Amino acid sequence: MAFRKENSAGYLVNHMARLFAKGLQDRIAPLGIVTGQFPILLELWQKDGVSQKDLLRKLDIEQATLANTLSRMERDGLIIRSKDPADARAQVIRLSERAVAIRAQAYQAACDQNEAALSVLDDAEREQFMDFMHRVIGNMRAG
Repeated sequence: MAFRKENSAGYLVNHMARLFAKGLQDRIAPLGIVTGQFPILLELWQKDGVSQKDLLRKLDIEQATLANTLSRMERDGLIIRSKDPADARAQVIRLSERAVAIRAQAYQAACDQNEAALSVLDDAEREQFMDFMHRVIGNMRAG
């Protein structure tokens, strides 16, 4: 069987992810954030004051990528890092006031991007699409 990118789940998911990211970037740029920072912000908006190790577990990204992104976020005034009082080797990552202030706008930008991208699907198809993605992600994490 010959490989055809049009029938490759990996190719299609990657292509769709790039298009989603481009649309999201256009929407969040006015807030002073970029798509690489968005997953970290989503985690911190859900639970502020976590360790870098906690973020790594939740985000499925490389340690070096996370460290570099956190450095940029600290430089840009989005996070504050401090020593963990329970573990001198660890740091606690907290949102800055600026990051807290843009939360609602960033959520709205993500909702708008999702709505624009999924507008070709009806409600039942959206639910099924989301279920399929959750199942595939769970399978890949398990394997």
